[in-house]
Amino acid sequence: MHIVILAEFAVASGGAEKVAVESAYGLARAGMDVTFIQAIEGTADRLLDHPKIRRVCLGNTDIWNRPVLEAALSGIWSRDSAARLRAVLGALPRPVDIVHLHQWTRSLSPSVFPVLLDSGIPLVVTLHDYFLACPNGVYYRFDQDRPCTLTPLSASCVAAPCDPKSRLHKAIRVGRSITQNRALRRRHLHVVHVCDASIRRMGDLLGSLAVTHHRIDNPVRVEKGVRADPAAGKAIAYVGRLTREKGADLVAEAARDAGMPALFIGTGPLEAELRAQPHVEMLGWRSPNEVSAILVRRTRALAAPSRWFETGPLTVYEALAVGLPVVASDRSGAAEKVIDGVTGYVVAPERAALATAFRNLDVIKAEMLGRAAHAHYWDTPMSIDAHADALGELYRRIARNVSPIPTDVLRKPG
Repeated sequence: MHIVILAEFAVASGGAEKVAVESAYGLARAGMDVTFIQAIEGTADRLLDHPKIRRVCLGNTDIWNRPVLEAALSGIWSRDSAARLRAVLGALPRPVDIVHLHQWTRSLSPSVFPVLLDSGIPLVVTLHDYFLACPNGVYYRFDQDRPCTLTPLSASCVAAPCDPKSRLHKAIRVGRSITQNRALRRRHLHVVHVCDASIRRMGDLLGSLAVTHHRIDNPVRVEKGVRADPAAGKAIAYVGRLTREKGADLVAEAARDAGMPALFIGTGPLEAELRAQPHVEMLGWRSPNEVSAILVRRTRALAAPSRWFETGPLTVYEALAVGLPVVASDRSGAAEKVIDGVTGYVVAPERAALATAFRNLDVIKAEMLGRAAHAHYWDTPMSIDAHADALGELYRRIARNVSPIPTDVLRKPG
């Protein structure tokens, strides 16, 4: 098979791109030909150097680096992105069996959907977030610090000042959602969910869009090696962007209440607020290998107390893989992989609940949970190869029902 992976970056700038890169690598290892199309100029992960991966760049720039008006207009609909993508698809040396889209909001815009859907190539979209339904992408009220309950694009939704930046930014995102829905009207998508909760939520939010739902775990790039020693670790760790919706502030508050140090790996808008607290240590951004080494050596548990309905933070799976207990939010999709009281705790994203869970992690309990976490994870590991096998089976099922369009047809104008 020949698979096209379409993402906006070719490095792990976020969870979506990390999954896109690792999917491409896993598919190539499985013997498939992969064309990785990155939308935005920039460096590429070394995993994409595989001999069965062809990498193509559309030459886009991130909308956050463009003048305000240009960014707003191109974010809603980018004719340039559509034209570049059409040209790249038409120039590929062999027919494409599947196009798999991972993200489109940083430069591609909804304009790429007609290009992909008109090509005749089956389209698969992984739902790393809620942008296919919700204007701000996370189905979260930033103005109220709680998950949203409104129907996307209803009058109440459009009027809600829920965007983390401004009302103007919300208006632009509403415009993007409207054009996206128009582009997808009466078209069919195969959507991949990375957690069970996403299927339940998105099934209600997608409204009239015609979709077929599939469920595949994200890949986890962790080799079975040295197991963590949570009994020797003292700190509660947090890995990821330092934001309120992800609960970074809750980790600091609850760790203080439990009399424990807190260790933060990542950057974000709460950095100064967290750094000012005496029990907090800030390590900034670190490479995946460095993160794994820090978790193994220094931490009692990983905390992932998302306030929003996060689909599947990879850090939870990575912690379980090295034998570290996880304290996860009951709103997070990744909590489905945490067995409450056995491999960690699943709690409400609230200060008191988190502090209670942290206090329960004495030396004996932490060791017991860590051993169980390691054993349960490696019974059915979420490896890159397992992820690629599941994708391959999905692609073959889809491709049997739809024949790929020859690339010479894609090259024709119109």
